[in-house]
Amino acid sequence: QVQLVESGGGLVQAGDSLRLSCTASGRTFSSLTMGWFRQAPGQEREFVGAVNQTSGSTTYADSVKGRFSISRDNTKTTVYLQMNSLKPEDTAVYFCVARSYGGLRTGEFEYNYWGQGTQVTVSS
Repeated sequence: QVQLVESGGGLVQAGDSLRLSCTASGRTFSSLTMGWFRQAPGQEREFVGAVNQTSGSTTYADSVKGRFSISRDNTKTTVYLQMNSLKPEDTAVYFCVARSYGGLRTGEFEYNYWGQGTQVTVSS
């Protein structure tokens, strides 16, 4: 089993930056592909981005490409989501996810571990 705990959410204004963190425990972190999803009120969960085990590769949704970046520190068993130039439409609950296999997948069912989520609210 893998436990994921997110932190760093909050209320910001449009144009601001925010960094989310997710700390993992319970399994060798370096073996996990890590990612982020988000869910806005009344909408389905949306893939945000993912990073492979060695930080050698990342992938992002078109809606965040160029504004968000994912990184990980395997020594701290933590993955980060740096969000810049935030927009009101980025308002959502952000979930940290992990999968036990390689591959930068974008489907929510590809990830077998989920955090509880952290709220990000962007005011206009």
